Order: sequence, then C-alpha cells, then structure tokens
Amino acid sequence: MKVWVDPERCQGHGLCKMIAPDSFDLDDIDGHSTAAHEVVPTDQHDLVREAVRSCPEQAIILTDDDS
Repeated sequence: MKVWVDPERCQGHGLCKMIAPDSFDLDDIDGHSTAAHEVVPTDQHDLVREAVRSCPEQAIILTDDDS
C-alpha cells in the first residue's frame, strides 16, 4: 500500500498526523502534511485508512500498489 498527500488539496488540518502519527509529517511553517514513507508499513495500514477517511479535504491518496 502506498500513500501520497496532494499538496494542492491539503489545508493543514493535521487530522492525519493525529490519527497516524508515524505515517505523516507536518510542515513546521504551514502545517501541510506529507507522507512519512511512500510505502505504508503493514502495521500502519488501518490507521492510514482511517486518516484517508477523516481528511476533510480528501487530500490523501491511497493505492494498493506495493512496488
């Protein structure tokens, strides 16, 4: 599973970081999110899926591609 945050959509709400703190990083200046790792560790799958569902801007893109 891969994750990516669309910088055009992200508004820096920070919910993803609250839900999956090991999978997302927040910019120190504007709070916009980026994925900490492109490939999501297996133990983080459920948390990242919850972050995707919770993002008010629908800025988090998730794929099943592991390569």
